[in-house]
Amino acid sequence: MVENFHLYATLAIIAGTILLYALDRFPIENISLAAIALLLVLFGTFPYRPEGGQAITPEALLSGFASPALITVLALLIVGKGLFATDALEGVTNRIGRMYGGNPRLSIAIILVVAGITSAFLNNTPVVVIFIPVLTSLAARFRLPAYQIFMPLSFITILGGMTTMIGSSTNLIAAGMAAKEGLEIGFFEITGMGMILAGIGYLYVLFVLPRILGSERSEQKSGLESSGTQFLGEIVLQSSSRFVGDSARSGFFPNLTPMALHALIREGTVLLPPYDDGLTLRAGDRLQMTGTRKAFMDMLAKGEISLSAPPDGTIPATERKVGPHYHLAEAVIAPGSLFEGRSVRFSGVQQRFNVTVFGVRRKSRMARAPLAQLRFEAGDTLLIGGHEDDIMSMRGNHDLLLLEHSAESVPPRDKALIASSLFAAIVIFSATGLSPMVVNAVAGALLMIVFGCLTFQQAARAFDRQIFLLVGASIAMATALEATGGARLIAESIVGLGGGTSAPIILACLFVGVALLTNVLSNNAASALFIPIALDMARRIGAPPEVFAAAVIYAANCSFATPIAYQTNLMVMGPGHYGFGDFLRAGLPLIAIITIAFSLLAPWYYGL
Repeated sequence: MVENFHLYATLAIIAGTILLYALDRFPIENISLAAIALLLVLFGTFPYRPEGGQAITPEALLSGFASPALITVLALLIVGKGLFATDALEGVTNRIGRMYGGNPRLSIAIILVVAGITSAFLNNTPVVVIFIPVLTSLAARFRLPAYQIFMPLSFITILGGMTTMIGSSTNLIAAGMAAKEGLEIGFFEITGMGMILAGIGYLYVLFVLPRILGSERSEQKSGLESSGTQFLGEIVLQSSSRFVGDSARSGFFPNLTPMALHALIREGTVLLPPYDDGLTLRAGDRLQMTGTRKAFMDMLAKGEISLSAPPDGTIPATERKVGPHYHLAEAVIAPGSLFEGRSVRFSGVQQRFNVTVFGVRRKSRMARAPLAQLRFEAGDTLLIGGHEDDIMSMRGNHDLLLLEHSAESVPPRDKALIASSLFAAIVIFSATGLSPMVVNAVAGALLMIVFGCLTFQQAARAFDRQIFLLVGASIAMATALEATGGARLIAESIVGLGGGTSAPIILACLFVGVALLTNVLSNNAASALFIPIALDMARRIGAPPEVFAAAVIYAANCSFATPIAYQTNLMVMGPGHYGFGDFLRAGLPLIAIITIAFSLLAPWYYGL
């Protein structure tokens, strides 16, 4: 009776947790924490020791927080932040963009297909590690919604991984369990049917999944992405600037793109467009320009905007090096502000807050006066730059209102080579098996901070508490489910639905059972649990055991309906801003498609 009590209580907690995840009405962190607390209370208050096994202890329930998979994912989030912070992959994304004629959808589709093919011969996790930063940069370059890109990446690598024996750890574990039962599975034995199922899945991922995820959605954006409007700014060309020596062509300076030059001030003389062909830019020229926040950010990162004071004092002589601590942010002149009506030069903004005013955006019209002479009006948005501490000290000021979440570090591009080298080392060491993935990821994250690719504060912000608590809760639930016998009970009940019928129907029931449980347990646990059941069933009905083993492998790879089902789902959860319900909504149809395809094709393919 007590044994049944633990089993049913565990099933109730798991069912309630998954239901609350799916409803998406409460934060995932709160639900996960509640599930862990309930399991701790259940097994702490009413101890349970399975027959012939060890008692379920708090240590066992909390072991998920020390899971190598969890540590790997969190460390890789920091590595990805370092790559993005240094713009290490800008060259790659620019080449991809040019290669496919600037067609963003085609570029993304080709990258996804390449990722899927690669995952057939390389473990899925390093493949996703490789492509997440590339797709992040492409999404930023083409202004594509991240949530339409990253779930397809995870799904397509999972599909690719089911086509060869080394495609995923799930396949290897299943093959190992089968070998213990006396069945050897060859390297390409699962390839034929696997390619058919993967091909069907690819069509869904490329053409249907983006529609299911939707074209519009509330998504947290960085200040860089959210600000595509134009700021009026002014820069002074230094002798080291790449623009010095540029000549006008057809009345304009094409190399200044994407900035738009409105006036060139040389030795007190204002020159307006169109410019005479042959007019050459010189050191000391003042360029009155308009551009987006991203354009100013890029010029700062490349050292094309001076941080030292020009003759009129427009920019303070900070001489600070642009790096991880140097931030761009936006702030608004408040109604009745003491800065209202003052010019940029004499407003005191720069001296009071120790920041640089790089540009001004006026709500109703584009400002035309030189930046130093422009008088602030209520509602003007200032593009400011400064040390992170100076920017944050502006919070709570009632004269200049700092826009929340607008502060963003300027990419330290001098660290781009270091960041990309660290990333390459992580991939190589992981792909070749020289050291475990978790070791490579943690070491890479640490070195990103040590070499200045990002600050400790930036690394801390990359930590995703949703993933942390979600994985901890999922492993606690899986531990309780297996220890109480719930997993085996569910498995045998589902498979038993096809008892006494034909082999194809029993095979279909087996596939459904594995596909469902692999999204609650880990896929490795599901394959290890079902292989002995499947082989025993095949022998009892006189069916080929290798067919039933293959069914377990394919179904165990159907880890699409929950983020906890597979490590790559967790890896894309943060970058794609997904909730638990997003995986259910997008993954269940794919599981249904793969299940139906296998159930219809397997009897023909295997001659059942």
